[in-house]
Amino acid sequence: MSATSTTTPFPAGAGTAPVYDDRIVRMFTVAALFWGVVGMAMGVLIAAQMVFPQLNLGLPWTSFGRLRPVHTSGVIFAFGGNALIGTSFYCVQRTCRARIPGRFAAEFVFWGYQLFIVLAALGYVMGVTQSREYAEPEWMVDLWLAVVWLTYAGLFIGTLLRRQEPHIYVANWFYLSFIVTITVLHVVNNLAVPVAWNGARSYSLFGGVQDAMTEWWYGHNAVGFFLTAGFLGIMYYFLPKQAGAPIWSYRLSIISFWSLVFMYMWAGPHHLHFTSLPDWVQTLGMAFSIMLWMPSWASTLNGFMTVSGRWDRLRTDPILRFMIVAVVFYGVATFEGPLMGIRTVNGLSHYTEWTISHVHSGALGWNGFITFGAIYYLVPRLWNREGMHSRAAIEWHFWLGLAGIMLYVTAMWGAGVLQGLMWRAHTELGFLKYSFIESVVAARPYYAVRLLGGLLYLSGFVVMVWNVWRTVVGAREATQALHAPVPAE
Repeated sequence: MSATSTTTPFPAGAGTAPVYDDRIVRMFTVAALFWGVVGMAMGVLIAAQMVFPQLNLGLPWTSFGRLRPVHTSGVIFAFGGNALIGTSFYCVQRTCRARIPGRFAAEFVFWGYQLFIVLAALGYVMGVTQSREYAEPEWMVDLWLAVVWLTYAGLFIGTLLRRQEPHIYVANWFYLSFIVTITVLHVVNNLAVPVAWNGARSYSLFGGVQDAMTEWWYGHNAVGFFLTAGFLGIMYYFLPKQAGAPIWSYRLSIISFWSLVFMYMWAGPHHLHFTSLPDWVQTLGMAFSIMLWMPSWASTLNGFMTVSGRWDRLRTDPILRFMIVAVVFYGVATFEGPLMGIRTVNGLSHYTEWTISHVHSGALGWNGFITFGAIYYLVPRLWNREGMHSRAAIEWHFWLGLAGIMLYVTAMWGAGVLQGLMWRAHTELGFLKYSFIESVVAARPYYAVRLLGGLLYLSGFVVMVWNVWRTVVGAREATQALHAPVPAE
């Protein structure tokens, strides 16, 4: 089925598809690529600061503490958020055979979301933030994002209500859960009292243990619904399309969806083991973390079995290879996560670089690779090309990215185990055997390997950006040549 914005032919009796709004999808795709370069470059910079502290430059605006949230928000909310909104608009229109209701509202979502990203980044650099791990800076920015996000939700739900298909495809279930849950999380986590209505600073409505519990209810479910459910929506649409086969089990996908939605909401307390959080709450979080193995691996199995009988295509189709390797990393990350939620394992892993390894195996391998595969699928269709400009460049991107992930994950896993063991080592008299600074010095070689892995991953992404640019430019050149005046004979 053609994916251009022109009228699309359907099987006999199915009627005629509407003219889809692909302009907004193109805008979000380009924005995702731009912010991806910014966010990943910032990640390489702060990784370099861990090896060469002098790169902090002695300035507050360039310190690791301020640039680190610029990196995390840049890759999660800027790169990932633009990719999720763009792919969701593409998917929901085609699976519903209905156009997004209203063009102005869609463009408001785009420009409003970009404004939020810029304001958030400026707030981080200037130090105007709330005291939370993932909180956005300034209460006014929080309100602005709420307006933009509710408009996005209205567009998505409005398209579902206008659908010409009787059933809602499973990818839209995951997208919808991502949209609705992030709305709730954003509102509750950012409940705050402004110091003054004409000032930027505010204080959280919660305090103490309640504040910590709210933060990790938000933090873990941001992972669960922004980085998991949303990107499962990408997988459930784009993997079958690229493989040329229907999803292996629609029933299994629905079971996975409902169990994931129910269980994930309760797993946040596993981030607060050995704290003042009540033991029963810690145990509850640990139990639900272990239960998450079931829905996570159900989607992993569904992804693998969708390409069953087509494994030979992995040798010749690098886009499908991106997607299936993403499913591999999803399975690995969702096995390791519940394992680290077990209290005894958590006693070794928490506060160490093991957590960083786990997060980036999911972020780089799962979120990154499935997004790359989706963009490679989208770009030729959005700009009406037969394929990407360079297949060799896709191959280079894949191998550079995979090498970067493996270096990053293994280095940080090794550093994490090293730190955990050093921190719990005691002398014969019962004193700590190593000081904290000794564990930092011991981890420095691992930080250097992490920096190399980040550079490789960023290099692969830059190759992708060049490939997309050449594809888009080629589309424009072909259009100009087609409409060029022909001299009279």
